[in-house]
Amino acid sequence: MTIIHHLDSGSDERLSDYRDLTDVALRSVREPAEGIYIAESLKVLERALMAGHRPLSALTTSQWLERLLELCEQHSTVSADMPVYVGSEQVLEDLTGFHVHRGTLASIARPPLPSVRDLVEGCRRVVVLENIVDHTNVGAVFRSVAGIGADAVIVSESCADPLYRRSVRVSMGTVMQVPWTRSGPWSELVSDLKDAGFEIAALALTPEASALDEFALAAPEKLALVLGTEGDGLSPEALRSADHVVSIPMRGSVDSLNVAAASAVAMWALR
Repeated sequence: MTIIHHLDSGSDERLSDYRDLTDVALRSVREPAEGIYIAESLKVLERALMAGHRPLSALTTSQWLERLLELCEQHSTVSADMPVYVGSEQVLEDLTGFHVHRGTLASIARPPLPSVRDLVEGCRRVVVLENIVDHTNVGAVFRSVAGIGADAVIVSESCADPLYRRSVRVSMGTVMQVPWTRSGPWSELVSDLKDAGFEIAALALTPEASALDEFALAAPEKLALVLGTEGDGLSPEALRSADHVVSIPMRGSVDSLNVAAASAVAMWALR
């Protein structure tokens, strides 16, 4: 049975998973190290439960408690004996550092990530994110992958965490349904992709780049599409490792799109 604890304040040491959620630098280090992530809203929690992720606890207000308990009952296999902490909106705000207007937060155990080789087995289209540090963009790419269609996502060593609260929220929880992993060194990632039969296409603005629509007419059967960081684009190492360089034809004196928008356009063309 779900165990309910009513809160008078946010000082309870059992609530440490929810403390200082607005400190991005702290949470980006702490959550992966402690093997947790935070699901914000019942919709995101539902996606996590549907994916079989194990909730460690939930934090909510009395207004949302009944709906939370109904959700836990529907997924009792993974949520049995989960503690639920119930407090006022002010208690939740004092604890987390922001107004929890989506009503419910949950601390979830991070599932183990597969190796790159295991992830791409049987895949035809893979998206690789190199050094993208904006959590919003990472979440938006995952939503495009889920909605438009790629088989998996690989994030580089220094890429933002797909399971950070903002990434999860922007992805509408699709980060739980899209297979993904974090790679090791770039040379190792390239080797794994090549051994699996993938050709690598870098989305970049270079003089030798092929237009996306032309490239899509004869795209390789197994393709890894590499997207770079928001400011500098792809690293020289990533460009050197690419079999193809592709760009989206633009007009109106605009040279490029936001990386999340570009990912959606490219995936649609290469679907």
